[in-house]
Amino acid sequence: MALIELDLTTQPDLAPASPPPAYRYRLTGLLLAGVLLAVLGGSAPGGSTLWRYLGAVPPPGGAETQSRLVGDRVYTISGSGGERVTTAFALTPEPHELWTVRYPGRVIGPDDVGFGGVDARQSGDSLLLTDGPATTVVDARTGRVRWQSDVGITALPGGRVGFIQNQVFRQGTLYDQDSGDPGVLYFSATGRPHTEPPVRTEIRGVDLVTGETRWTNVLAGSVNVLTRGSDVLVVASDRLERIDGGTGAVRREVALPRIGADRPIGGDLTGGVVVIYYGRAGSADREVVYSPDTLDQLWQRPAPEVLVDPPACGAVLCSGPRTALEVLDPATGQAVWRAPGTVDMDLLDGYVLETNAGSGIPLRLVDPATGRVRVGLAGWNAEITGGAGAPIVLRKALRGGRSAFGVVLADRDQVQVLGAGPKPVSECSSNHAYVLCRGNNGLEIWTYRSG
Repeated sequence: MALIELDLTTQPDLAPASPPPAYRYRLTGLLLAGVLLAVLGGSAPGGSTLWRYLGAVPPPGGAETQSRLVGDRVYTISGSGGERVTTAFALTPEPHELWTVRYPGRVIGPDDVGFGGVDARQSGDSLLLTDGPATTVVDARTGRVRWQSDVGITALPGGRVGFIQNQVFRQGTLYDQDSGDPGVLYFSATGRPHTEPPVRTEIRGVDLVTGETRWTNVLAGSVNVLTRGSDVLVVASDRLERIDGGTGAVRREVALPRIGADRPIGGDLTGGVVVIYYGRAGSADREVVYSPDTLDQLWQRPAPEVLVDPPACGAVLCSGPRTALEVLDPATGQAVWRAPGTVDMDLLDGYVLETNAGSGIPLRLVDPATGRVRVGLAGWNAEITGGAGAPIVLRKALRGGRSAFGVVLADRDQVQVLGAGPKPVSECSSNHAYVLCRGNNGLEIWTYRSG
């Protein structure tokens, strides 16, 4: 819940050009397949899978190190204090370094509050390197710095346009942290605390290549800014707007009137609908739901009062305490099925993923409309990985610290075994074609293809 105070690259061809006669490897292949299936029992083959180790890249050195798998590249991020260093590695035909860029790192001043992490996100041929709120935009092909922003940039589909949100405060409202005075604080886009809410919020559409402003939208007070495709949805204290992210044109606007003494205090995009929270002093009393396309009101309900151990539902629209955890139909608000109170949920590649609320171990993938179990995940006890639009890649621990991997394709409703790594690994991530793990030799990389 977000509350505000509103005043293939080409897949590698893994088949050899001239395959040797099948009889030469028939016995070895059958034995290996039998061993692997015995170890990974409970998974269905479901189709041909290709799994190949590509190599390793050096892990980032120094303090506060990160690595990101983005498309057909790995980016390593290192450094501390006033400088960051990012190195780009291409993955095919084998991992190799492309370029290294140095850029300013986050330095938190006495009046700043640190928030946000280190990340690398690619949009078109622009790479957005963030360190807290600050963002450095570089040319993904060469590593050349294009421009920099003191605040975060949200990229929109298409790879050319993003937007920046910046709050403007009245002079003299910067909070004196040495005073220790109590009271509500309001934070700027750079992390500076203020004693009063902003007088206005400026939303600017920017060209990701040049940094030039394409459009500006100014609203009074604080706002929540959400994205849905190329649209920008703005939740203000008195209205809900749908803006064309490319031009800034307001496509549709509806008023958000008070409900009794309650007013809009925040908004979120959950389960494919816009949820507006009504209340007072940051406490939500009612939820009013709108269509993100037409901005028509769909339904409303009293906000559930869950004071202890609230459920974690991610992008699933849910209601209730854990003892009566219900999944709602986004179109009507009616409960469509009940989830066990011992699970956390999220939407992942067309499934609802249920994980153990205490351990985080994945349990099953269920149908979003009915709650019917579609894929059991017993034994796949490590993290689940996969980005937006990518298959779900699973990992399970084997003896000696080794790991086995499997993949779930949305139209198969089963786990397909990929293969296993020969050495211990941890901290894995994946996308449409690659798996990246931290190992003894650095960042270990495999490629997979399933069909």
